[in-house]
Amino acid sequence: MSAQDFETVVGLECHVELATATKMFCGCRNEFGAPPNSNVCPICLGHPGTLPVPNQTAIEYIVKIGLALDCRIAPTSLFHRKNYFYPDMPKNFQISQYDLPICIGGHLDVQVDGDSRRVGITRVHMEEDTGRTVHAGATGRISGADYALEDYNRAGVPLVEVVSEPDMRSAEEARAYFTELRGTLEALGVSNVRMEEGSLRCDANISVRPRGSEGLGTKIEIKNLNSIRSLYRALQFEEQRQRQALAAGTPLLQETRHWDETKGVTTHGRSKEYAFDYRYFPEPDLSPVEPDPEWVEKLRGELPELPAASRLRWLQHGVDALLVAQIGSSRQLVEFADEAVSLGAKPDAVANWMTGDLTALLKENRTDLGDSRVTPRHLADLVRLLDEAAISSAGAKAALAEAFQTGAPIEEIVEAKGLRQVSDEGALDAVIDEVIAENPGPADQFRKGKEGAINALVGQVMKKTRGSANPALAGELLRRRLSG
Repeated sequence: MSAQDFETVVGLECHVELATATKMFCGCRNEFGAPPNSNVCPICLGHPGTLPVPNQTAIEYIVKIGLALDCRIAPTSLFHRKNYFYPDMPKNFQISQYDLPICIGGHLDVQVDGDSRRVGITRVHMEEDTGRTVHAGATGRISGADYALEDYNRAGVPLVEVVSEPDMRSAEEARAYFTELRGTLEALGVSNVRMEEGSLRCDANISVRPRGSEGLGTKIEIKNLNSIRSLYRALQFEEQRQRQALAAGTPLLQETRHWDETKGVTTHGRSKEYAFDYRYFPEPDLSPVEPDPEWVEKLRGELPELPAASRLRWLQHGVDALLVAQIGSSRQLVEFADEAVSLGAKPDAVANWMTGDLTALLKENRTDLGDSRVTPRHLADLVRLLDEAAISSAGAKAALAEAFQTGAPIEEIVEAKGLRQVSDEGALDAVIDEVIAENPGPADQFRKGKEGAINALVGQVMKKTRGSANPALAGELLRRRLSG
């Protein structure tokens, strides 16, 4: 068999740190970036005699996630002890869930190349996060490290795991699913979903099988996926690695592999454990979780607009589907765009500026929209001045760039930078005469019927006015003068 005779099967395990004020089973602050080991207490450090107390807000958040994913909320769920020994787990066990999770079943619909695909959700369960290990050495990995440091600030942070069915058949589908899940979690307000801070992490399970086969191949779990781009690249690489191995008759072993972002390859980590290796048993210090059905329905009624509904609404504005897909991927973008429209800007213009120049500025400066100085008011004023022909497109770009750096109002920038467009015929008459006199060649070409020659003359008008002339008006006046 050749590598093309195989089909790829992907499932994702996505870990979401919840944005609660305190940890899952104690009162320590849930805070990113605090000094190492400053947000710890005897409970999250696993000292003898301490008792965990569940965080009610965390339970509320996981129920909202389950409802948004169309899961069934279990009438009774149970916490278990997942036993393993590792330096980042101070208790030597993790409080997690095993056979009785809070949310069961469900699905998430995603768009891939214009087609809708449904990805099943196996379960959504609650657990506590581990600490953070820092390996001192050139690679930052355990191999070759001189020593390791442990920061237990993250130990005990409420963590939700969303486990998908193996319903994805390509890296593209996995990327679309993960993007949609991220947007859904952001819209719910349960997490800041910042992958660079570890608030959202993903492990990918991938296998390949002969096309037409019903059984699953040998599952490989890929870890160290720190961005959507990493997820996509890692799955593309691993898909080809497995296909080529099987085509060559080389058997695959169930294992965990790590993604090397620099080299663009996966490397062997360890043999994959099975559930019985963790010796799960019910957590004796915690009672079962039994959500009140009325409370669950109240939470259902409080769910915000989710990404799919936001995209549909923006499509009804007549905005291009590709632009809607970009804006609709983030609640932050949708709310920004909605506010700009509420201030009077046209939806299609807002979408164009947000997905074009504004996105370019954010990428160039490596910043997030919420951390930038640009506001919906800036965008609304920019679109209004363009509609009024008060500024040119070049002037609008310059004004937006200045607003991005300083946060100054668009009107102030336009006046201070001399970007206001001259649309007064009388003010341009003298400039038109000068340009015709100084450029006899293009003027004669236009008189002889070469329409394109007018562009050179308009360019000279713009140069003389330092970009302040209305180019459409300049072209009209030139045509009128040369035709007269």
